[in-house]
Amino acid sequence: MPDHPGRLRGDVFLLTDSEQAFAASQIELLRAVDECGSISRAAKQVGISYKTAWDRIDAMNNLASQPMVTRSAGGAKGGGTALTDFGRDIVRGFQALREEHRHFIERLGHRVQSINDVAHFLRSGSMVTSARNQFRGTVTQITPGTVDTEVTLSISRDQSVAAIITQDSLERLDLAVGATAVALVKASSVILSTDTALATSARNKLTGPIVRVVRGAVNSEVTLDLGDGKTVCAVITNISVEELDLEVGQAASAIFKASSVILLKDD
Repeated sequence: MPDHPGRLRGDVFLLTDSEQAFAASQIELLRAVDECGSISRAAKQVGISYKTAWDRIDAMNNLASQPMVTRSAGGAKGGGTALTDFGRDIVRGFQALREEHRHFIERLGHRVQSINDVAHFLRSGSMVTSARNQFRGTVTQITPGTVDTEVTLSISRDQSVAAIITQDSLERLDLAVGATAVALVKASSVILSTDTALATSARNKLTGPIVRVVRGAVNSEVTLDLGDGKTVCAVITNISVEELDLEVGQAASAIFKASSVILLKDD
């Protein structure tokens, strides 16, 4: 088959001080939240589900240096939602840059050769993760062992995540106290307990009120508010939700092993 010539296209990503990139779809959701004052109405406006909207908001808050969206209580789909000043600054900055970026791409398209080869190279360097929980934080402690090393990451003023990695991984990631890293935790690796004082052998226990319970055919997603705009999500069976009598506003702990945490170096 003939190799059809490519056409240069691009998108703009706005970086915060913590180097977190925000793409157009995320910015449009933030803009809709600011306009509607409601996640459910904002989701309809941008053409996504209520659950997807909250997933994106949680991900942005967890990875940003400051909360971007604040919420108020009001039931499963009630309550108000608003952008913080930081969130509004992100939206305004993105809108200004996007127009400049469009003109730049148009000019660059007349100068770049072999666009297909360039696109193939760039695609090979992209990474997508399926981990539901992603926390950006600062390395506060590194405790070496005989084989493995424990790395503690501060993700908010009051919450930390510990990960167990090999000494080889520590060296490859070039981690040190003060470095910025991202902790990935699958929602299926998280255990929930309504006994927040429960003693457990698991290294990580993040505690906060339940802010959302989304039921599926078999499993449910339960989201806890960790403060500072951070959240953690657990996937448990619907039967477990009923047995634990989980409801919005109830205090709970998300428990997971340090070995269940994957660390990424944030360059």
